[in-house]
Amino acid sequence: MVGLGKWLIVAGVVLILLGLAAQGGWLGWFGRLPGDIRIERPGFSFYLPITTMLVVSVVLSLVLQLVRRFL
Repeated sequence: MVGLGKWLIVAGVVLILLGLAAQGGWLGWFGRLPGDIRIERPGFSFYLPITTMLVVSVVLSLVLQLVRRFL
């Protein structure tokens, strides 16, 4: 159970930091990267964040590897 407590604390800190970054406007570029597909027409909009999903995947993989190594 001690391991679960550490994971919850780390997850909480990460969520707080992400919330502060979003409120501060530091993530305004997020979701508008080159490679993200956006189609907007009258009565229709389509958005596929390919590059954003790749960035999130790489960052999460690196963070999880660090957490596994140090916990």
